[in-house]
Amino acid sequence: ATSIAAEAAALIVEGLSRARTTVDTKTTGTDMVTEMDRASEALILGLLTKARPDDAILGEEGTDRPGSSGVRWIVDPIDGTTNYLYGHAGFAVSIAAEIDGAVTAGVVHDPLHRDVFTALRGGGSFRNGQPIQASGETELSRALIATGFSYEPDRRRRQAAVLGRLIANVRDIRRMGAASVDLCSVACGRVDAYYERGLQPWDHAAGALIATEAGAIVGNLSG
Repeated sequence: ATSIAAEAAALIVEGLSRARTTVDTKTTGTDMVTEMDRASEALILGLLTKARPDDAILGEEGTDRPGSSGVRWIVDPIDGTTNYLYGHAGFAVSIAAEIDGAVTAGVVHDPLHRDVFTALRGGGSFRNGQPIQASGETELSRALIATGFSYEPDRRRRQAAVLGRLIANVRDIRRMGAASVDLCSVACGRVDAYYERGLQPWDHAAGALIATEAGAIVGNLSG
């Protein structure tokens, strides 16, 4: 996963200069997909299939291949496509492996920050090969909080209302634009916490494992 993510990261960085040449939308007019999203997913799919032909693969850009091994790879070929389109740092390649439904390995490769986050279930979390640990902050008033917003306008308005109630009670808010990067920011203590509603499996599979293995508490909105 680490080597394949590195190849995909190199591909998308090489494509930065032409990122806006072919841009489509998906669920809404602000939910964008580029030719490089599709090229990155195709590269990852090809390499995973060659290495692990019996595994299932789920990808953000439409890959949903069944398998027979009990292993499923969950792929986000560019998490943070809007950042990518505008050349903002804060996009990443995210690859996770599930075994019998439990995420067991994950890598998030953030090329512009030169960060490679990795984790194995029960084996800890690492940033560029060095062990990392989540913040120990427990006071909300001292916490730096990351969040993100939906592409769907009505949900986005509700999320803004929640943020308006929260912001007076925390140290500050950061909105980086890629769930996998936000979760890795929790894992290495770059933020104290992160919340977001409406994520898909490819948004959080690798990042949530990395955060968990770094000592963060990870859960859903129902507890």
